[in-house]
This record gives sequence, structure tokens and C-alpha cells, in this order.
Amino acid sequence: MPKPPKTSPVLLIFDLDGTLIDSRRDLCTAVNLMRGHYALPPLPLDTVAGFVGDGVRKLVIRSLPESGVNPAIGGTNPDEAVRLMIGFYRAHLTDETVLYPGVRAGMEALWKAGFTLALISNKVVEACETLLRHFGIRPFFSSVLGGDSGPALKPDPAAILETLRALQADPGRTWMVGDHVADLQAARAAGVRSVFVTYGIGHKGAETPDKTFDAFNDLAGFFLREKVE
Repeated sequence: MPKPPKTSPVLLIFDLDGTLIDSRRDLCTAVNLMRGHYALPPLPLDTVAGFVGDGVRKLVIRSLPESGVNPAIGGTNPDEAVRLMIGFYRAHLTDETVLYPGVRAGMEALWKAGFTLALISNKVVEACETLLRHFGIRPFFSSVLGGDSGPALKPDPAAILETLRALQADPGRTWMVGDHVADLQAARAAGVRSVFVTYGIGHKGAETPDKTFDAFNDLAGFFLREKVE
């Protein structure tokens, strides 16, 4: 799919889980298979969803409190648990995960309008790439960084700063779009504007985003209609 002529100087950086995709059920399946390996009972979907957003290692540690998985105090080997989690999740990556309503059409419209699109997720990059290809939206992205791509995880701004450098983008014309306080904190620390989507998995904490949207259609419409600089 060729890149259309660039007509906008705006860079839109998207989070993945809770922003573009609803992955709660497949993450919950992987968590509970991992817990089953340690002879622990399954956790409810809403509980697991509340653990998502800060990378696979923190998801694992939050999901295994009974087993003492904590790198600071010992207990179950957290590296082993993370490997198990990644393996189980890889096996169930697209079983029940779906795009949020309006994402496919909205991303294509933004791309066709000439916006530069990038993705930054705390999920491992292999899973990001697989999911983007599965849903047919990978060609819209000029850059994809995952939690193991090198830069520190959000809320650290390192991944945003790396994306700005790689795409030669202007921070003043860049927006970070996400459903989690970590996205908003990273945006503020990197000196870019932020968008919070209320339909996702996370929460905005004490952050004050520049824009808030209840649906992806509204988000895409705002940028397409307002010709935001």
C-alpha cells in the first residue's frame, strides 16, 4: 500500500491495547493459563484488565500475588513467569481480540489525509506487529515500537522521543493518543499534546489531557475536520 502525498505536518502516536484494540479477553486467557501453571485459580476479566498498561512484567507480577512473584523479595522466578505469559499469550493472541468500533475506517481516513501515524505500546513488539497485520492496519504506521524495542516503557518519554527523532517530527505538532495514565504522563514529559479515550481499559489518573473522546470516530473526525496543526 503506497504512502499518499503528505498533506499534514501532524504526527499521531497511538497506544495499542485499550486504544485501537480490545484485547482484554485474550490477555485474561493468557494470565489464567499462567496462573494455572502455578496451581492458582483463575482471575475475573475485570481484575486482569485492571492490571494492563504497564508492560508484561508488571502484568505478571500483579497477576501472581499469591505465589510471591516479586523480584525484590524472591519467590517464584519472575523471568520464568514472564516467559510463560508471553508463550500463552502468543498462542491466543487473536482468539477474541477485536478492533474498537471505527478504528479501521478512522485509521485509513487519517492515513489518506496525510497524517503521519506511529504506534508506541508497552506490549512486546512481536505481538504488536502480529496484531496490526492481523487487522490489516500495519501499512498505515510509519513507526512501531513495543515494550522490548529499546526505549524505556511508558510513562517514560523515551519511546516518544525516539519516534520524534526517527520520523523527524515536530513535538509541537505531535499528539499521543491513549487510554492510560502512562500515555498521558509520557506525552507531558516528552512535550507533546495528549488525547485520552474513555472507552478503553485504563484511566487518566490525575493527568489533564488536551483532548478527550468517547469514541474513535469522534477522535478521527476531530483531526480530519479541524485540520489540526
